[in-house]
Amino acid sequence: MEKIPMTRAGHAALESELKQLKSVERPAIIRAISEAREHGDLSENAEYHSAREKQSFIEGRIKELESVISLADVIDPSSLSGSVKFGATVTVVDEDTDEEKTWQIVGEHEASIENGLLNIKSPIARALIGKDEGDSVEVRTPGGEKSYEILKIVYS
Repeated sequence: MEKIPMTRAGHAALESELKQLKSVERPAIIRAISEAREHGDLSENAEYHSAREKQSFIEGRIKELESVISLADVIDPSSLSGSVKFGATVTVVDEDTDEEKTWQIVGEHEASIENGLLNIKSPIARALIGKDEGDSVEVRTPGGEKSYEILKIVYS
Protein backbone atom coordinates (compact mmCIF):
# COMPACT_ATOMS: atom_id res chain seq x y z
CA MET A 1 0.00 0.00 0.00
CA GLU A 2 1.02 3.56 -0.64
CA LYS A 3 2.31 5.73 2.22
CA ILE A 4 0.10 8.64 3.29
CA PRO A 5 1.96 11.95 3.74
CA MET A 6 1.07 13.70 6.98
CA THR A 7 2.41 16.45 9.22
CA ARG A 8 3.42 15.74 12.80
CA ALA A 9 0.39 17.72 14.07
CA GLY A 10 -2.01 15.81 11.80
CA HIS A 11 -0.59 12.48 12.93
CA ALA A 12 -0.93 13.48 16.60
CA ALA A 13 -4.55 14.57 16.04
CA LEU A 14 -5.46 11.22 14.45
CA GLU A 15 -3.75 9.30 17.26
CA SER A 16 -5.63 11.40 19.82
CA GLU A 17 -8.97 10.70 18.11
CA LEU A 18 -8.15 6.96 18.02
CA LYS A 19 -7.29 6.96 21.73
CA GLN A 20 -10.54 8.81 22.53
CA LEU A 21 -12.61 6.32 20.52
CA LYS A 22 -10.94 3.28 22.11
CA SER A 23 -10.78 4.47 25.72
CA VAL A 24 -13.95 6.58 26.05
CA GLU A 25 -16.44 6.11 23.21
CA ARG A 26 -16.16 2.32 22.82
CA PRO A 27 -16.70 1.53 26.56
CA ALA A 28 -19.57 4.04 26.75
CA ILE A 29 -21.41 2.46 23.81
CA ILE A 30 -20.87 -1.04 25.24
CA ARG A 31 -22.54 0.15 28.47
CA ALA A 32 -25.39 1.74 26.50
CA ILE A 33 -26.01 -1.51 24.58
CA SER A 34 -25.97 -3.48 27.83
CA GLU A 35 -28.51 -1.11 29.42
CA ALA A 36 -30.74 -1.20 26.34
CA ARG A 37 -30.69 -5.03 26.38
CA GLU A 38 -32.06 -4.97 29.90
CA HIS A 39 -35.18 -3.19 28.66
CA GLY A 40 -36.47 -6.39 27.09
CA ASP A 41 -37.67 -7.09 23.54
CA LEU A 42 -34.81 -6.08 21.22
CA SER A 43 -36.90 -6.10 18.04
CA GLU A 44 -38.83 -2.99 19.18
CA ASN A 45 -36.11 -1.38 21.28
CA ALA A 46 -35.08 1.92 19.62
CA GLU A 47 -32.35 2.60 22.20
CA TYR A 48 -30.73 -0.75 21.42
CA HIS A 49 -30.83 -0.22 17.65
CA SER A 50 -29.48 3.32 18.00
CA ALA A 51 -26.63 2.15 20.25
CA ARG A 52 -25.74 -0.69 17.85
CA GLU A 53 -25.68 1.76 14.94
CA LYS A 54 -23.38 4.10 16.87
CA GLN A 55 -21.17 1.14 17.81
CA SER A 56 -20.89 0.19 14.14
CA PHE A 57 -19.84 3.75 13.27
CA ILE A 58 -17.24 3.85 16.08
CA GLU A 59 -15.74 0.48 15.11
CA GLY A 60 -15.56 1.56 11.45
CA ARG A 61 -13.83 4.82 12.38
CA ILE A 62 -11.34 2.94 14.62
CA LYS A 63 -10.45 0.60 11.73
CA GLU A 64 -10.07 3.56 9.35
CA LEU A 65 -7.83 5.48 11.78
CA GLU A 66 -5.67 2.43 12.50
CA SER A 67 -5.19 1.91 8.75
CA VAL A 68 -4.31 5.55 8.06
CA ILE A 69 -1.91 5.74 11.02
CA SER A 70 -0.16 2.51 9.98
CA LEU A 71 0.45 3.94 6.47
CA ALA A 72 1.41 7.45 7.67
CA ASP A 73 4.63 8.98 6.39
CA VAL A 74 5.16 11.76 8.95
CA ILE A 75 6.98 14.69 7.39
CA ASP A 76 8.52 17.50 9.46
CA PRO A 77 8.03 20.71 7.44
CA SER A 78 10.60 22.62 9.54
CA SER A 79 13.38 20.60 7.88
CA LEU A 80 12.30 21.76 4.41
CA SER A 81 12.88 24.96 2.43
CA GLY A 82 12.68 26.39 -1.08
CA SER A 83 9.76 26.20 -3.47
CA VAL A 84 6.27 25.11 -2.41
CA LYS A 85 6.04 21.47 -1.36
CA PHE A 86 4.19 19.35 1.21
CA GLY A 87 4.07 21.07 4.61
CA ALA A 88 4.62 24.60 3.30
CA THR A 89 2.54 27.43 4.68
CA VAL A 90 1.82 29.59 1.66
CA THR A 91 0.43 33.13 1.65
CA VAL A 92 -1.17 34.11 -1.64
CA VAL A 93 -3.11 37.08 -2.93
CA ASP A 94 -6.10 36.67 -5.24
CA GLU A 95 -5.12 38.73 -8.29
CA ASP A 96 -8.77 39.66 -9.00
CA THR A 97 -9.94 40.69 -5.50
CA ASP A 98 -6.59 41.47 -3.75
CA GLU A 99 -7.74 39.17 -0.92
CA GLU A 100 -4.87 37.49 0.95
CA LYS A 101 -5.16 33.87 2.04
CA THR A 102 -2.77 31.62 3.95
CA TRP A 103 -2.86 27.82 3.73
CA GLN A 104 -0.64 25.01 4.91
CA ILE A 105 -0.41 22.16 2.43
CA VAL A 106 -1.17 18.97 4.36
CA GLY A 107 -2.26 15.37 3.85
CA GLU A 108 -5.73 14.31 2.84
CA HIS A 109 -6.76 13.08 6.30
CA GLU A 110 -5.81 16.26 8.16
CA ALA A 111 -7.12 18.81 5.65
CA SER A 112 -9.59 21.44 6.86
CA ILE A 113 -10.00 24.45 4.60
CA GLU A 114 -11.81 26.31 7.42
CA ASN A 115 -8.65 25.98 9.53
CA GLY A 116 -6.28 26.89 6.69
CA LEU A 117 -5.19 23.28 6.09
CA LEU A 118 -5.23 22.61 2.35
CA ASN A 119 -5.44 19.03 1.00
CA ILE A 120 -2.35 18.27 -1.10
CA LYS A 121 -4.64 16.67 -3.71
CA SER A 122 -6.77 19.82 -4.12
CA PRO A 123 -6.54 21.83 -7.36
CA ILE A 124 -5.07 24.86 -5.55
CA ALA A 125 -2.35 22.82 -3.79
CA ARG A 126 -1.44 21.00 -7.00
CA ALA A 127 -1.09 24.37 -8.78
CA LEU A 128 1.13 25.76 -5.99
CA ILE A 129 3.52 22.78 -5.74
CA GLY A 130 6.93 23.59 -7.19
CA LYS A 131 6.32 27.34 -7.44
CA ASP A 132 8.35 30.09 -5.74
CA GLU A 133 7.60 33.43 -4.09
CA GLY A 134 6.50 35.97 -6.69
CA ASP A 135 5.16 33.30 -9.07
CA SER A 136 1.62 33.56 -10.37
CA VAL A 137 -0.57 30.47 -10.61
CA GLU A 138 -3.78 29.79 -12.51
CA VAL A 139 -6.21 27.43 -10.81
CA ARG A 140 -9.34 25.88 -12.25
CA THR A 141 -11.77 25.65 -9.32
CA PRO A 142 -15.44 24.61 -9.22
CA GLY A 143 -16.21 28.35 -9.02
CA GLY A 144 -14.19 29.12 -12.18
CA GLU A 145 -10.65 30.23 -13.00
CA LYS A 146 -8.66 31.89 -10.19
CA SER A 147 -5.28 33.61 -10.34
CA TYR A 148 -3.07 33.80 -7.27
CA GLU A 149 0.33 35.36 -6.69
CA ILE A 150 2.54 33.67 -4.09
CA LEU A 151 3.60 36.26 -1.51
CA LYS A 152 5.37 34.10 1.07
CA ILE A 153 6.44 30.49 1.66
CA VAL A 154 7.19 29.39 5.24
CA TYR A 155 8.21 26.01 6.62
CA SER A 156 7.64 25.59 10.35
